[in-house]
Parts: sequence; structure tokens; C-alpha cells
Amino acid sequence: MARRRISRSQGEAALVSWQAGTADRASTIRAVRYLLEELGERAPGHAVEVRVPPAGVVQVVEGPRHTRGTPPNVVEMSMQTWLLLATGALVWSDALAAGDVSASGLRADLSDLLPLVG
Repeated sequence: MARRRISRSQGEAALVSWQAGTADRASTIRAVRYLLEELGERAPGHAVEVRVPPAGVVQVVEGPRHTRGTPPNVVEMSMQTWLLLATGALVWSDALAAGDVSASGLRADLSDLLPLVG
């Protein structure tokens, strides 16, 4: 399991700030990274790469380990979309239908893992 770089108190404070609409860019990035770390703890593995540029990336879900080139299972979205999905303000299927999430590969469905906080 990866070591947390953002403490729960720092991450939750950044998340509260984002939810209140008062977060600056640094706080928003901290909230994104905190929730990526949370996903990594809840779904450890290396089968799916979740990308939220420019804030961060995490490999999750048990399965075949990816070692070179573009991973076969990739999920990519904006910071805003990630925060909405991770907090339950947006549903996975709606984000996909709207084109807010790019998901490729057989394991690239995160609907069973989200939301992370409620």
C-alpha cells in the first residue's frame, strides 16, 4: 500500500474548502490528491491507472500489473469531475455519458468504488 502524503486533516480541510467554493488552486489540488490517495487505499492494485491532470495519478484495482507504455486500463478526467465523482455529487454513468470521463479497458469502470466520501 502506498504511503499517504496528505494527512487526513489536511485533505479533509481542503475538501471542505472546495465544497464551500472557497478553495484556491493549491487547496483544490490537495483535495484531488487526497481523494486519489483514498481511492488507492480502498482499491489497492495496479490494473487501472486513474489520471487527474495536472493534480495526480494513482494505480488501483487488483489484476494484471502494468509495467511499460500506455496501460490497458486508463481513466482520465478533470479535477472538477474527479471531485464531483468522489464526493457523490456526480454519478459515474452520467459523467461517462456527458463525456466528462475518458475510460478505456475492461477494468476501467470505477462505479463500484465511488463515491469515496458522502
